[in-house]
Amino acid sequence: LNAKNHEKEAEIVAQAGKLGAVTVATNMAGRGTDIMLGGNAEYLSRADLVKAGYSEEVIVDATGYADTDNADILAARKLFAERMAYHKAIIKEEAEKVRAAGGLFIIGTERHESRRIDNQLRGRAGRQGDPGETRFYISLEDDLMRLFGGDRIQNMMEKFDLDEDTPIENKMLTRAIENAQTTVESRNFQSRKSVLEYDDVMNKQREIIYAQRRQVLDGLDIKETVLNMMHTSVSNHVALAFGENQQLDAAQYHEMLKGMEGIYFAKGAVEFSDEEIPSKTQEDFDEAFIAAAEKTYEAKEQEVTTPIMRELERVIMLRVVDEYWMDHIDAMDDLKQGVRLQGYGNNNPVDVYKRESLDMFEEMVSAIQDETVRRLYSVRLKKDEEVKRERVAKATVENVGGDGTTPKKQPVKKTVKIGRNDPCPCGSGLKWKKCTCKEYHPDL
Repeated sequence: LNAKNHEKEAEIVAQAGKLGAVTVATNMAGRGTDIMLGGNAEYLSRADLVKAGYSEEVIVDATGYADTDNADILAARKLFAERMAYHKAIIKEEAEKVRAAGGLFIIGTERHESRRIDNQLRGRAGRQGDPGETRFYISLEDDLMRLFGGDRIQNMMEKFDLDEDTPIENKMLTRAIENAQTTVESRNFQSRKSVLEYDDVMNKQREIIYAQRRQVLDGLDIKETVLNMMHTSVSNHVALAFGENQQLDAAQYHEMLKGMEGIYFAKGAVEFSDEEIPSKTQEDFDEAFIAAAEKTYEAKEQEVTTPIMRELERVIMLRVVDEYWMDHIDAMDDLKQGVRLQGYGNNNPVDVYKRESLDMFEEMVSAIQDETVRRLYSVRLKKDEEVKRERVAKATVENVGGDGTTPKKQPVKKTVKIGRNDPCPCGSGLKWKKCTCKEYHPDL
């Protein structure tokens, strides 16, 4: 048994207590069934119902206790009760023979990394006072002993000049194995804790982005948000031009103006003479440029009408956020792989990850603001064009800076939900989470 065919394996494991039965399984193949000495009457009775031709739905109802007037279910329930009485009588006699032989005997061919799994196997051998025994066999070449406890035991064997095939039973050996298991459990716990810390950083950023997307998808008015983005973008542009300087000369002013004319306002909308420029502060330029940008924005809104402008804001915001967020997820995965090397420099990789990811997130938010404003100011709608909010697919990311057209929305296909551990429908034989087919993993 290898924990793949759950229902079939459950039936096999349930009969592991029959007289003379030998069941070979992985140590995870418990399948949640009750191993009763002599056999499990319920599973045998259910098998009889299957042989009688009843469907799975009828069998489920027949083995339950819900009230029903369905003739098939009542007939199946009667047959189930008869077969239960028949099998219990046989099992009772067989169970006594199994108890006389010593009960259920569990043989483990190695010790698991986790003591919990070993204890689960031990628990199989003593069900509700039944007799039973558990014995584990372990080699010094097993991964657990080789990596975490083998040297000490190996030195002891060499000291006593023991042959390789000589079995050793000693309390010290048992303690050494348990110490090795404790070491592995501690390492695995730290690994899971570290993964949670990494995921927590990403989750906080995800909450911020999804909250903004939710505003767009709910159709809220985000004009104020867009104008605030525009103010920030203009102010950052002016601040970048000033740098450490208190004033600008004419050449610097014209260079700064070149990056905003044609985007935030038309050419010639803001003019300062060369004599005025040295006397103007950073705040003066901010006010002049923001006023011109707001005037341009209001003119565009009058041109396309207010309802269309509100929907246009939501469409472009959604597209930009999706595009930049998908790129940010990839960048965060690359960062997570890279920061692991920080441990060699006596730096905590998680702390470095938090610091670097915060800088990357702030850069992404700033880029989203700039790109959203740029697209809104440069977008042009065709006559009678309908504006739609759409999901952005990774492979078909388009720049809306041209005419603002959006691709035709594809019809939604009804899909069956596939579990992570279910076989992939593509037929590869792999679990869905491990398969790399394009048909059922379109994001690969």
